[in-house]
Amino acid sequence: MNILSYKKIGNGYPLVLVHGYLGGQSMWKFQEEELKNYYDLIMPSLAGYGESSHMIAPSTIEENAKQVFELLDILKIEKFNLLGHSMGGMIVQEMAVVNPERIKKLICFGTGSIGFLPNRFETIEESRTKIKKFGLNTVISEIAKTWFVDYLIGEGYQLCLDEGKKTSLQAALASLDAWERWDGRQKLKNIKCPTLIVWSNKDRSYDWNQQQILKEGIINSRMEIIENCAHNSHMEKPILFNKVVKNFLS
Repeated sequence: MNILSYKKIGNGYPLVLVHGYLGGQSMWKFQEEELKNYYDLIMPSLAGYGESSHMIAPSTIEENAKQVFELLDILKIEKFNLLGHSMGGMIVQEMAVVNPERIKKLICFGTGSIGFLPNRFETIEESRTKIKKFGLNTVISEIAKTWFVDYLIGEGYQLCLDEGKKTSLQAALASLDAWERWDGRQKLKNIKCPTLIVWSNKDRSYDWNQQQILKEGIINSRMEIIENCAHNSHMEKPILFNKVVKNFLS
């Protein structure tokens, strides 16, 4: 059985962090240093990404969720807090539906329940076409720019480029298929654990309507809006983001 690569660091109650599209375990660099003092952090690289780039990536969100559970089973982590960003946010929604008894608290960050991403900066088909036409590295540099209000400020953009370049072409395309096939709206009522929805008001990947659907669909949920950030507020305003996470989990 192929198991996801991961980084595990820190002390405390387990907190599993699931990265998004074109990411990897290093996307949590600005969280790791602070949060490891409070939690046992488990940061997998999804199949086809980061340190798991040798693995074939699933073309469904459900299979991605299953692979994260398989890793946690091997690590003998039965109950945990769960945070997912972007595509990782779709994966953690699926996890919370499949095995609700294992998840103490859930954080859906910069994500939504509609897989085809209405009002995204470009359609999924446009991303797919550009990857095939111009190559993955060119597309990574363009997509990652949209994740920041100003990509030239701070280290975040370079981190996204470095991590993104590890992604396999197969994974980049398979994940787009996975989004298109997935619609979690009807399942939200099955998410029962306390849930925090974190969104940034300049996010160009997941729109405000997606956040409203999450808030209305997940009974025990509340929302935190991070102002003047784009899709990657955990890199743009890490001190604030980490504080939001700690406040909710405490």
